[in-house]
Amino acid sequence: MSVKMKRFLPLIMFLMAAPANADMIHKISSSVQLNVEGPAVQSTRIGSSYSVSGSNVSATLGGLTAPASATAAATMSSGTYTQTTAGDAFTFSESFNQGDAIVTTQTALSGGQIDQPNIYGNTTTQLGGTAGSLAGTIGSDGSMTLTAGGAGTTATGQFVTEITVK
Repeated sequence: MSVKMKRFLPLIMFLMAAPANADMIHKISSSVQLNVEGPAVQSTRIGSSYSVSGSNVSATLGGLTAPASATAAATMSSGTYTQTTAGDAFTFSESFNQGDAIVTTQTALSGGQIDQPNIYGNTTTQLGGTAGSLAGTIGSDGSMTLTAGGAGTTATGQFVTEITVK
């Protein structure tokens, strides 16, 4: 092989290489989610209960008396109790928990919202949030600014960049 041919060999090999074909896809997405919680009331009606226990006690038991209507709560009727053996130790316990009567009327505002919700014996109340200075921005460079609001608020920001080479 001649010297001239050796000089052109790298050039010939370069020209013989297959061209590279690649697709490149670049995606950018961003989002800000700002939430202000609304007020909520969760209320569960509790039933009436009665219990009695003891030792060295004679009893004519009381108990629950059925309500006069289906929406009322049961009431307690008293029993009578005496110590069985005078002067001996005794224990006695009686408890009554009056349940909730059913609320049969509601005061509604315009738009169907309840002005005064039913409040029963087992109730959890959550105040509504206040936006205050709640805000969020995301710049085209991905810089993020989230500003806290008042109680009951959340701010979430997300910036995603994706590069795919095929």
